Amino acid sequence: MIHPLADCQCPNIPESTRVWQFCVILPDAQIGEECNICSHCLVENQVIIGNRCTIKSGVQIWDGIELEDEVFVGANVSFTNDKYPHSHCKEWTLLKTKVCKGATIGAGSTILPGLTIGEGAMIGAGSVVTKDVPAGELWIGNPARCVNKIVK
Repeated sequence: MIHPLADCQCPNIPESTRVWQFCVILPDAQIGEECNICSHCLVENQVIIGNRCTIKSGVQIWDGIELEDEVFVGANVSFTNDKYPHSHCKEWTLLKTKVCKGATIGAGSTILPGLTIGEGAMIGAGSVVTKDVPAGELWIGNPARCVNKIVK
């Protein structure tokens, strides 16, 4: 389902994925089955979103970001892909970020570029992630740090 008020330029959105109003999805994005992309989101071209991902409102997913299957991204999470951004700079380095299967990123968190968030990891709301997060750990704060192992 693609809401009629979404600007979905990507021709390959599966029917099982829901794209809500006021989303912009660029043509070369790869989006999996059974995803829920809530209102006011932007998905650029060089983005991979796996199956069964939830992306809450107000999230921008820039070039170079990959979300594996079953990732949850809370409202207003800020991803970045450039360590030293400048306006109109043509000589910049795209830093890729990977969020591994089953990871959760809490609302309002900031994810610096070039990082990996491990499988099943959880980032607490409002955290600023400046380093790779190992699988199965709960990280919170600014800068985010490990506070616990996640037991399932």
